[in-house]
Amino acid sequence: MVVTRMRPFKLRAYFFVGGKMNVIDILEERGFIDQMTHEEELRDLLGKEKVKFYIGFDATADSLTLGHFLQIRVMQHMQNAGHIPVALLGGGTTMIGDPSGKNDMRKVMTEDFINHNAECFRKQISHFLDFSEGKGIIENNKDWLLDLKFLPFMREIGVHFSVNRMLNFDCYKNRMENGLTFFEFGYMLMQSYDFLYLYRKHGVKLELGGSDQWSNIIGGYELVRKLESDLVFGMTFKLLTTASGQKMGKSEKGAIWLDREKTSPYEMFQYLRNSDDRDVIKFLKLLTMLPLEKIAEYEKLEGQELNKAKEVLAFEVVKDVHGEEAAKEALEASKALFQGGADSENIPNEDMDRKIFEEGIGILDLMTKLNLTKSNSEARRLIQGGGVSIDGEKVQDPNLVVKADMFKDDKIIIQKGKKVHQRITLV
Repeated sequence: MVVTRMRPFKLRAYFFVGGKMNVIDILEERGFIDQMTHEEELRDLLGKEKVKFYIGFDATADSLTLGHFLQIRVMQHMQNAGHIPVALLGGGTTMIGDPSGKNDMRKVMTEDFINHNAECFRKQISHFLDFSEGKGIIENNKDWLLDLKFLPFMREIGVHFSVNRMLNFDCYKNRMENGLTFFEFGYMLMQSYDFLYLYRKHGVKLELGGSDQWSNIIGGYELVRKLESDLVFGMTFKLLTTASGQKMGKSEKGAIWLDREKTSPYEMFQYLRNSDDRDVIKFLKLLTMLPLEKIAEYEKLEGQELNKAKEVLAFEVVKDVHGEEAAKEALEASKALFQGGADSENIPNEDMDRKIFEEGIGILDLMTKLNLTKSNSEARRLIQGGGVSIDGEKVQDPNLVVKADMFKDDKIIIQKGKKVHQRITLV
């Protein structure tokens, strides 16, 4: 029987062990926790001893995203409280792909592609967590999943999973109408086996993950309890969403990546600086390591004063991801733009072939090509509404052709609305 508790955010009395706050209180106060198994037993364990815990990262891209950053923050809070993180790279599970939250089967990736992505993850995660001796561990589940033999695995592991029960989990139930392959059906067994393997090798007793991972985490939690007769646990935290219900970390150009070559520090800063007023305090608690006492001061702000809290949010995240110098440059560029200037070197830049502009390209096509709009019709509506400027002058005609002679020192800056700027440099 799984004992769980849904976690509405609320204040509660702190629980101290050895003079330190229990990490569950820290995570709850900051608004992370969604569900957990056996709360009181887990609270007691985390208060008494150093606990090894793990989070898995399937290597579906060559960079982590802002969504992953939420999970990294959880790991940091856990490590700061004395617990030992195990970062699990999904070199094996990515070869199947998690069906959770997907309407169709994920694209099958080559082993070389997955290995490259996993190595990128390793470098990024190592920037945030201490993996020195006794402090943390990095594993890759390809090291044990790729060598499994089907029949022995199904006899040892598969026998403990009920197909009827699995089909009632949302990750599978939502796929039944469009079709679910046996290939994907095995994902839960793979992730559950990860927990068992890490328990046996490292003594890992807790798996963490986003709320969409609850079914998979329960699978592993129950498997370890059945085969090892020991008390292990699972905990999920809320997905990073905005007040409007959208998944946070997605911009008009796509995901917000932690790799500066995919999302520049300035773009990350601007994305966070443009947070909804309703979200800024929540994001300060989740995405920064600022003390709650400090965040409480920003919580008193209203109206235009909230912009200060938004700047702090953007600065703190960019500083922790890219360094303080990058954060200062992004802040300077942001202030210049909000004050009407647009000459900072930190504005996003796109190098484009001079020949394109010698022949000329329509402003609608150009904006769509730059991912400033999703379609030419969207670009046309923006221009007609007075929402597009080139080098500070509003574009009046949606049929405007942008040519090379419009560039100053081989550069122009296109502005969409008040906050989105894009420099083009001729090469």
